[in-house]
Amino acid sequence: MPESGTLTKAHIVDAIAEANGITRQKSIETVEILLELIKTTLESGEGVLISGFGKFRVKQKAKRKGRNPATGEDMILEPRRVVTFKCSGKLREKLSKK
Repeated sequence: MPESGTLTKAHIVDAIAEANGITRQKSIETVEILLELIKTTLESGEGVLISGFGKFRVKQKAKRKGRNPATGEDMILEPRRVVTFKCSGKLREKLSKK
């Protein structure tokens, strides 16, 4: 785990390169392809299931009342799509052990 406590794309690239004995450039290409595949799948409205990890899903949020936190003024939030993540049972189990 990185010292900052946050796993970054650079850390993932380095770990993949080291674990598989490939160049950092090849690892960068692999990570970029994977992330692009996930992004385009989510953009199309489909979910992404990674067994043992979890599922990314696109949900539609309806138009609703909100409030501007800076001014306190009431406003209407337009409908939008958001990405949600639900972790797998295996991941949930591992997290609960810590």
